[in-house]
Amino acid sequence: MSVQAQAHDDLPAARGRVTLRLGRPLAVSRRLDLRVTLCCAGLALAGFVVLGVTLIVGEFPLPPGEVVATLLGQGAQADEFIVLTLRLPRALVAILAGGALAVSGHIFQTLVRNPLASPDIIGVTSGAALVAVGIIVLGAGSTLVPFGALAGATVAATLVYLLAWRGGVSPYRLVLVGIGIAAACGAGTSYLLVRGELADVQQATVWLVGSLNGRSWSDVGPLSVALALLLPLAAALARSLDALSLGEDAATALGVRVGRARLGLVAVGAALAAVAVAATGPIGFVAFIAPHIARRLADRTGSAVLPVAALSGAVLVLTADLVAGLVLAPTQLPVGIVTVVLGAPYFLFLLQRANRVGAGA
Repeated sequence: MSVQAQAHDDLPAARGRVTLRLGRPLAVSRRLDLRVTLCCAGLALAGFVVLGVTLIVGEFPLPPGEVVATLLGQGAQADEFIVLTLRLPRALVAILAGGALAVSGHIFQTLVRNPLASPDIIGVTSGAALVAVGIIVLGAGSTLVPFGALAGATVAATLVYLLAWRGGVSPYRLVLVGIGIAAACGAGTSYLLVRGELADVQQATVWLVGSLNGRSWSDVGPLSVALALLLPLAAALARSLDALSLGEDAATALGVRVGRARLGLVAVGAALAAVAVAATGPIGFVAFIAPHIARRLADRTGSAVLPVAALSGAVLVLTADLVAGLVLAPTQLPVGIVTVVLGAPYFLFLLQRANRVGAGA
């Protein structure tokens, strides 16, 4: 088997890309974007470092050697409980949920061609919150909260798409209907919080902020399975996403079935946000800010940013959870508080820049 690498530096559109060709018997040709590859490698390394720090520090700090020994199955029983039962599943949920939210955010921002969009706009998060808060306030059992949140998000996304359908779905109509559904769900959530018992309302409020406290291997399993199904679907729809980012006419000229492609992308984006919210609660601003970070790092748009966005979201949530555990230690802050503190100023910056560009135009 022979391997050949050819750089295309002579074409401006292909600068920074390398084509790898594997000879017989594989006969595979694959074009790699060097900048995207380097961004993915750097983010993976950063995530690995943050994960290591997360397993070491905390209310009961452990030496790095003991953490490594525990991961290899040679640690003490107390260390196994701290690392394998408390810290590692929590960190894995942060990585998986952050990646899912970031990919969902990038899909919706590209689909509606609006950098200020996120899954919250189409009511996915609000639908999940309404059902989850209802379960908590009505005392139906905390074990049903993830399932209720997933069901609420699914119903809200379906309702938005059906109400926005008028022989097709335009991005603007999708956003407007989504804002209406989100407002209605938000009103229902507020009503439940007013009518509920104080203890239940406190629990619901913590969930609404977004928290990783108490996450276990039972949360890692379903989230891993869901992402194993949804992320390949997102990658399969990448070509359609690139075409739709150019507009409906251009997408149609490129042979894309616009209605079917948009339905698939909305379904995958909503499902990614739904499974993440079901596992952690609505962690604010991750789906909004992570795609922007990814596009700036990779200096790319469209489907090329998907892996960078996933890693950016994973590192963002994992780092935010580490900060949430250290800033007021031993008190554990909900991770959503940290992401909002980080994301709100960036949102205002983007809004100000958008206004300045519009005024200049």
